[in-house]
Amino acid sequence: MSNTELQALISLLDDPDDKIFNEIRGKLISFGDNVIPHLESAWENSFDHLLQSRIENIIHYLQFDSIKNDLAKWRGSEKDLIDGAIIIAKYQYPDLEEEKIRDYIKQVTQDVWLEMNDNLTALEKVKVLNRIIFDVHGFYGNTKNINSPKNSYINNVIERKKGNPITLGIVYLAICNKLNIPMYGVDVPAHFILSYAEDSENVLFYLNVFNRGAVFGNNDIDKFLEQLKIEPKDEYYMPCSNLTIIRRLVQHLIYTYDNLGYVDKKEELEELYRLLN
Repeated sequence: MSNTELQALISLLDDPDDKIFNEIRGKLISFGDNVIPHLESAWENSFDHLLQSRIENIIHYLQFDSIKNDLAKWRGSEKDLIDGAIIIAKYQYPDLEEEKIRDYIKQVTQDVWLEMNDNLTALEKVKVLNRIIFDVHGFYGNTKNINSPKNSYINNVIERKKGNPITLGIVYLAICNKLNIPMYGVDVPAHFILSYAEDSENVLFYLNVFNRGAVFGNNDIDKFLEQLKIEPKDEYYMPCSNLTIIRRLVQHLIYTYDNLGYVDKKEELEELYRLLN
């Protein structure tokens, strides 16, 4: 379809007949993401509230459908953690600059690498990581507003240098992965921590990235679970997969939007969560 024909079709979106609107909507959706720039242009050049509202509806549908497809592909891939976090961030920020995020992770990784050497112990490596990530680059846990949705979107975390335990953990893990440091996420209830593990069976110690990478041991997890009155399980102490981490990220967003009363967002994120199960 030519641009002229496409513009003519978009101009009919304000038809008061719902049947006609639904036919046009279906045809525009069939064109996929390629139609979005044309829809955005029409929105900018219109003062008709009905037309703008319907255009917003179609754009959101297309963008959400794209996220679902990307997430399904990610689930079936090697599951790079930053890629997964970017897909989730695109739910709220479809036009985010992916390379800006990846380039920044590379920059922090380079800064850490410059201070690493093969003779460092595990604890000494963590000390370098903590200094570069928390002192030099200024990342910190957003204790004042931990349940703000912004804390769960990786682009915001990179820009604002503050996040929740999951997103700070994702940044930390992405850097460790590039440096071949055996750091993994741990799926603890009501919290998210990291483990330094030589393999999936042997955890040397744990890190609380929400508290500037503080190091602790099994006994601290025991006490934490006891406070929550939760029965200990092996999975609360052992490394988890990147898939589990992104599930936790989506789960936290569902909780956040539910508390804020954003029912539509909650339901859409529940749909994304089901895709990851």
